[in-house]
Amino acid sequence: MKKPIWTPSTKQVNKSNLSKYFSFLESNYNLRFSSYPDLYEWSVNSIERFWETIWNYSGIIHHKKYHSVLEGKAIWNCKWFPGAELNFAENLLRFSDDHIAIISEREKYPSVKISYKELNSHVARAAQGLKDLGIKKGDRVAAFISNIPEAVIGMLAATSLGAIWSSTSPDFGIQGVLDRFSQIEPKILFAIESYYYNGNHIDCTEKIKSIVKQIPSINKVILINEFSDFTDNNQIMTADNIDNSIYFNDLINNSSNEIKYEYSNFDYPVYIMYSSGTTGKPKCIVHGAGGTLLQHYKEHVLHTDLKRKDTITYFTTCGWMMWNWLVSSLQVGATILLIDGNPVYPNEKRLWQLIEKEKVSVFGTSPKYLTLIEKTNFNPKDEFSLNSLKTMLSTGSPLSDSNFNWVYKNVKEDILLSSISGGTDIISCFILGCPILPVFSGEIQCRGLGMKVESWDETGNSLIDEKGELVCTAPFPSRPIYFWNDEDKEKYKSAYFDYYPGVWRHGDFIRITENDGVVVYGRSDATLNPGGVRIGTAEIYRIVESMEEIADSLVVGQNWKNDVRIILYVVLKNDMKLDEILNKEIREQIKMKASPRHVPSKIIQIKEVPHTISGKKVELAVTKILNGEKVDNRDALTNPHSLDQFKPIYEE
Repeated sequence: MKKPIWTPSTKQVNKSNLSKYFSFLESNYNLRFSSYPDLYEWSVNSIERFWETIWNYSGIIHHKKYHSVLEGKAIWNCKWFPGAELNFAENLLRFSDDHIAIISEREKYPSVKISYKELNSHVARAAQGLKDLGIKKGDRVAAFISNIPEAVIGMLAATSLGAIWSSTSPDFGIQGVLDRFSQIEPKILFAIESYYYNGNHIDCTEKIKSIVKQIPSINKVILINEFSDFTDNNQIMTADNIDNSIYFNDLINNSSNEIKYEYSNFDYPVYIMYSSGTTGKPKCIVHGAGGTLLQHYKEHVLHTDLKRKDTITYFTTCGWMMWNWLVSSLQVGATILLIDGNPVYPNEKRLWQLIEKEKVSVFGTSPKYLTLIEKTNFNPKDEFSLNSLKTMLSTGSPLSDSNFNWVYKNVKEDILLSSISGGTDIISCFILGCPILPVFSGEIQCRGLGMKVESWDETGNSLIDEKGELVCTAPFPSRPIYFWNDEDKEKYKSAYFDYYPGVWRHGDFIRITENDGVVVYGRSDATLNPGGVRIGTAEIYRIVESMEEIADSLVVGQNWKNDVRIILYVVLKNDMKLDEILNKEIREQIKMKASPRHVPSKIIQIKEVPHTISGKKVELAVTKILNGEKVDNRDALTNPHSLDQFKPIYEE
């Protein structure tokens, strides 16, 4: 059996939130569990009872209590906690003291710290400002904004009124923003005039003008600029560059000192999220307030072991669901650190300096970032005090063995490294970490409590220690409540329930291991299938990107002579050229560490790999190009010009 790379001490287990939850279950429900696997099995076989305990354990603030936990059994149309009424923002603002709620770190700006007391005050005034502008329950409030405090305040103000929040980051192209916001018809747009990235000042004014001109539903723009602050709110400026606009300081220039919450049912919409849009117009995925609150509380408290004394950060933008996930940490009363700009500007030490400076306990990142840092030969533990750091999270793509080994060697030996996986579709995780379980290299520790996750073959048979489709076979409260502009739910049902009728098919290719952990091999729609053998793209990335010469890579399948052949694209370091020696070495490494079937038919050097705004490799768009199909939505990419490198290949 595989040996763990980290095991929690008895003291760590006993001090964990999960141990407190065990005691809560015993005291209040006469339920006794001796291990996580036992707890998990109970949670997925007693779905209603489990989620009721999370309601009670979380202390969710509600105006009216539910009359039952679950009505209906179909994942897509069941009703959770019918009868309950609550407000999303009220739960994130349950604390109102001098404890720091938000720390903001931006390129070329001084740090900003906001207490929970101050946050409540800012939200009260912002909510009054939005109300004065006519915002009411059900209205959409959109944001084209950086990861800064105004984004959090705007979201909390909007949702306190029962409005629905939707955000993108300012690195989106104009068409990418229009593809999203034009579908939901927002009344208000929060927009950042300019920001810094990689030391460069980036003016967004022309982008904002174009967006507002093409979305007629927007009747007011709230501009955020470098003069916004949280000390001199009497500073009034004139937003004369953009029609129907005011500055953020104008919005909060009122004397309101109380938040008047609008209460709604458990599944009332709070967020509209978007699919990547790399193969068509983005789907508008609507998430409910209650399901988001309960799921995030469970993940933060039980799976991440987040406590009120902790500081948590996730390097994210407002266009990725990890921003929404991070902000929900406020309901625990923890401090959230918002980081904006380039994570390696002015150098690769930036995030580690912030971890030391702000005594970060939980640090979230991605395999892409860890691989980049690994190849700089920078050793964080030798240069910074990382005593506060107890948990690292990683998502966006599978975490490789090399990433695991690097963290435990160069960051900290005693740390919980949690690879987590879920997505925008569920605004949460299916599989993630656990503070009382060992960590095995290359594996995600466990399936999430209350999430009945299995690996299925193509005919719907459950698999153990074999590759299959990630499915969820029982209801869970953070499923989308619907898609926007999909009244009959046909698009919704088609997206998740067509492949296995009535069962959620997530689109990930996984294996549940003998350790009851999970290995993710990549997206199942990007799975390679040469000779009928399914190969996950991550199986090749893990090998190729551990090589010193490789900076990045992309692997896709091309339809070829009634079969599929593997095409590997590589970005090389330091202006290297792909010669016969390196080509052969790549093939030998793949053959030795995977199998002969994994060896690509062609290896081609490119300048850069196309990535989505949230940093994910764009495999499907390149696959379409290779197979002679058209790709329309280039603005969904952070580097759309990179697609110009790819052409159909006709030679052997």
